Order: sequence, then structure tokens, then C-alpha cells
Amino acid sequence: MRRSATPLLASGLLTDVGRQRSINQDAGLILDLPRGGLFAVADGMGGHAAGELAANLALDTLSSSFLNGRGAAPERLAEAVQEANLAVLRSAVGEYVGMGTTLVAMVIDRAAALIAHVGDSRAYLLRAGELHRLTEDHSWVAEQVRLGHLTEDEARNHQWRSVVSNALGGEERVRLELYGLPLRQGDRLLLCSDGLSGVIEEAELYEVLSNQPDPDVAVRQLIDLSNAEGGPDNITAIVIDIEQASRMPTYALPSRQSEGPLYVDMLLNSRRGNSPVTYLALVLVYFILMGLVLYPQHRTQIGVAGLGLLLALLLGLQWWNHLRRSQAALPGLGSYAPQPAALTATSSVGDRQTHIRPADPAPDRDSSRARD
Repeated sequence: MRRSATPLLASGLLTDVGRQRSINQDAGLILDLPRGGLFAVADGMGGHAAGELAANLALDTLSSSFLNGRGAAPERLAEAVQEANLAVLRSAVGEYVGMGTTLVAMVIDRAAALIAHVGDSRAYLLRAGELHRLTEDHSWVAEQVRLGHLTEDEARNHQWRSVVSNALGGEERVRLELYGLPLRQGDRLLLCSDGLSGVIEEAELYEVLSNQPDPDVAVRQLIDLSNAEGGPDNITAIVIDIEQASRMPTYALPSRQSEGPLYVDMLLNSRRGNSPVTYLALVLVYFILMGLVLYPQHRTQIGVAGLGLLLALLLGLQWWNHLRRSQAALPGLGSYAPQPAALTATSSVGDRQTHIRPADPAPDRDSSRARD
């Protein structure tokens, strides 16, 4: 079990080649930060050696860019994902043409988790006896499930299950999902490649995550389960335990986009001030300055009133951000909890009932790519 530099976290990471591959094109990352950590899983694609290069290059660039970035953690994470995207894209020459990688990255900053997601690697949260899926796959079969054309079981065994609709290295500007959620003491998080989530059902994930307290042992058991099902792909898992409560960061947590992945510049612009509150503040400043010019005899009154309005606007914005942080909801992408009747009827995980809430249909994605 790996403990972070702060007493907030404990984590475990393991990656495995599986039973049917000769090279491991997955990669995992755990990076300690002063108030938490950076965690990521990448699943490379593009040929015998290209996928391995893409996954490791993406994680190396992600970590160095995040550490060297400035500003609030959400912006730094989005910028780091874009840098990782460019690093993969620019290296895709010669024998590496067409390489790419999925990425699911999580920054834990005190009592908040920030998730950046590209592709079909996944994040889960185990909280209060229920396993929540935190990410929505960017893949062809996931689209068919959302549209009602395939069931979850059919998608798991479909011949096109490895076709992703979004990946690092596909184009100059990365498309990603970025959002945050508050954490609680006792939460357990899982990041994994589809070599785990595409083989093991939620009931089995729940069984291991809820019953094995040691993160190192938990990731080993998860990978063993996938290999016991034939190990058709590389497998990577990171388990993170929130061991102590902490306070929330001061910035507003990004909300999940219902329209799916957005271009990184659109996300950053929405975070950096292209909002109604910013425009309202600019309009207010404009009218204050105009009042000072047109009515110099009332300069004092106009200045005091203007500063009061600006202060009220800033305090209102702080209150709104605090309210958003405290009420941030889990995404309704699916959850699993064992039913009492199923538990008394049998002790076999495979016989338990899963309860998956379907997500809303999403618009069609492009840039489909297939893993080898």
C-alpha cells in the first residue's frame, strides 16, 4: 500500500499484460502532491510498439505539465491533458503513425476530485455501499448502448467493443470531459483500463472494492479476476482511499458537460471568465467610469456606490461557488449496490443483480479509432 506525502490518501497501482497479449500497452501513474495526488491510467493503441510509447509518453507529459503549470487545478489539469495530446500527436511519425491512447486522469486536491477523461478507460467511486460509475465511455458500443441499440452485456462482447471515438493524438485540440466532485472520508476510487471494466462486471468490482481494505491487494485481486476470464487485453487498475476528511478548495468545481467531450479551448474559456458574471462585472465597471466622467460633482457618491455593487457581486459569486461545491452531484451514469434478497439467496458474486441507470443519449462522436 502506498501512502501519499500527506495523511489524506492511500493508494495501490498495478498493470498487467493479460493472458492474450505479448506487450503491455497500458500505463499507470501515481504522483504525490502537497494536498493530494495526481493519478492516471492510459491505454495505448496503434501497433506493436506504438501503443506502449503513446501511453507512457502521455503520462510523462501529463505529470510534468501539471507540476509546471500555473493557476487553479482544473485549468492546470486541462492544459496538461492538451500537452499530453500534442506530445502523442507530434511523435506519431514513421512507424508510429496513427498511434494514440485513452486517458483517465484524476487530481485529488484536498476534499475534491477533478476528473479529465478521453476515451474508454474508466473511473468509479465506492461510497456508502454503492458503486458509482464516474465516466462515460467515448466508444462506438457505448453510443449504441446510450441509443438503446445494444445492451450492456451485448456491448461487452461485441466485435467492435475496442473501437473508441476519442483519444489523445487524434487531432491538434483534444476533446475531453472535465468535472469535479466533493470527496468524503471513507470514499474509495478506482481508475482502470477497459481490460478490467470491459471484462469484469460491476458486481465483481463492488465485491473486491468493498471487501478488501488494502489498495495493493485490491488491485491484485481485480487483475486476477480479469485474467481468470481469459485476460483478453492489458489490465491496469489504481485504487485510492480517502482516509481523512479535508476542506474544499476555494475554486468552483467544473460541472460535467451533458453534451459529452468538448474541445479544450472551449473548456478553458468557460473557466477563465467568459461567463455572464464576468460580463456583468465589466458592464458595471463601464457605467461607474462613465458616471465619474459625466458627473464629476458626484464622484464620491458614484465611486462608493460602484465599489459597493462590485463588492456585493464578488461576495455573491463566492457564495454561489460555495453552494455549487457543496451540492455537486454524482453523475447519473450508472451505479451498483447488492440487493438484500440477492445476498441472502446466494453468496456468488456472479448471481447478484446489477442496477444500472441508463444515461441520457449523447450526440454522435467522430474520429473513431480501433485498438489492436
